[in-house]
Amino acid sequence: MRTTIGEFLLDRLKTVGITEIIGVPGDFNLNLLEQVDEAEGIRFVGTCNELNAAYAADGYARSRGLSALLTTYGVGELSALNGIAGAAAEHVPLISIAGAPPLYATEDRYALHHTMADGNFSDMLASIGQFTAAAVRITPMNAVEEIDRALHTCLREKRPVHIQLPSDISHLTIEVPDTPFDATLPTSDPERLESAAERILEMFGNAQRPVILADLDADRHGFVPALQAIAEKTRTPYAHLSSGRGTLNEQHPLYLGTYNGAGSSPAVREAVENSDFLITTTPRFIEGNSGAFTHQLPEEALLDFGDQHVSIQGEHYVGITVLELLDILLERIPAATSKDLEPAPEQPEWIVQEDSPLTQERMWPRFSRFLRSDDVVIAEAGTSNIGLGAQTFPANSRYINSSIWGSIGFTLPALLGSQLAAPERRHILFIGDGSFQLTAQELSTILREDQAPIIVLVNNRGYTIERFILGMNSGYNDVANWSYGDLPKVFRPDTTMVSYSASTEGELEEALASIEASDAGAFLEVHLDPEDAPAGLQSFGPMTADFDYGPRGPRNP
Repeated sequence: MRTTIGEFLLDRLKTVGITEIIGVPGDFNLNLLEQVDEAEGIRFVGTCNELNAAYAADGYARSRGLSALLTTYGVGELSALNGIAGAAAEHVPLISIAGAPPLYATEDRYALHHTMADGNFSDMLASIGQFTAAAVRITPMNAVEEIDRALHTCLREKRPVHIQLPSDISHLTIEVPDTPFDATLPTSDPERLESAAERILEMFGNAQRPVILADLDADRHGFVPALQAIAEKTRTPYAHLSSGRGTLNEQHPLYLGTYNGAGSSPAVREAVENSDFLITTTPRFIEGNSGAFTHQLPEEALLDFGDQHVSIQGEHYVGITVLELLDILLERIPAATSKDLEPAPEQPEWIVQEDSPLTQERMWPRFSRFLRSDDVVIAEAGTSNIGLGAQTFPANSRYINSSIWGSIGFTLPALLGSQLAAPERRHILFIGDGSFQLTAQELSTILREDQAPIIVLVNNRGYTIERFILGMNSGYNDVANWSYGDLPKVFRPDTTMVSYSASTEGELEEALASIEASDAGAFLEVHLDPEDAPAGLQSFGPMTADFDYGPRGPRNP
């Protein structure tokens, strides 16, 4: 079968479930965009800049399982690199495609625009290759092999990959396989699979205090349904790291809470650290999710599910597709025979203090009551993430946050991408004013695409998380106080998005009631004191300062 290189690439993207390519046009990718316009079942969604496009592609992949990003050579690729690196850190599968200079110009080392004008065309691939699982330049001879290799790598490793497509080859015809792309993972080695299953079942049978501790890889590799089912079948309690929020059901009586080393509640810390059979999903401990590295997991009782292996008490079993292993365990593991669990306690009735100014202490519990099952909740790094961190999410909700990379401004474009991937779900974004100003222009794309999210902008006049680390009253932590509520109509004069503003609990109640009664998008600005913060942030700030600056730092002159 014969087709063009561009059509082959687009067909492969459609096969793996991608219906939107997010990016920015440039002269080296316009030829591919012409082919996108002609293709059925896939379209291009342009963003305001390449960094926002990468953030949006990250959000798309978290809700769809895979995404595609399109930039142009050099200036576009490097502009997107922060977002690509964030996807790598957060284990998000993203296919980055860049239109590249013509192949003849590359081979003859032309000095071109968007380059260093030195004839070096390997520098961009080398730069981006540091943050991707594969980075390749396509030629007519390697197109089929390298495109399929990149897609397989992205799906298997749950990391970004990067493909440079020279501008003069997209319309060239090549011979391609007449079989569809197979996205299934390889099967396990039978002996290793059976040996691992037998040993795990033995450990489970002997355990008196089993616990499951989930991190973000449980979501990325599709382990969540099986882990939830195993927990419920065996009555095994479970917790998560703060970087693993939104994985297992937080409304279930088996849910313990968040494990954060010494920063955990005593009950959660006791259950995790004294478990005689602790099941993990390759947790990655940073200072923010480990209580400043105070975590203490019982290594002698540890079972860790990796992406393509399991580790049992330090012994590695390789050659295993873990989803197959989880299916076997769920089938063979004995069901618990203990009495029924007590239902999770209901939240007490919320009593509004009508004229009271909004505070961090009361605002976040109120917002947790506003959330409902199947919501996609997106929280900016800093105040919003920490404020929501103490709350419990509804069942079947998805939580999107840059918990490891922590790039502020990520969430507004991620909201755009997630809504493109899952338009049937209600999306709610919580973002601070400082973070919003980094990527605010992407609100225009959200409105252009007729999306109707609920955006909660926390206006506390600057970088609150930074204030509690250092410089509470310093000008470097201030931002300009925009007329935020006017922006929807600035970006789209005929928008149906409704703006709200709340400074008191009564005003917040009125706004939330109106939002609940409407299908229109909402832009809710809440006003708080710049020196107010969630309790978790008030302790996080000094801890971070001590870690960052040491005993002779500016906090301890």
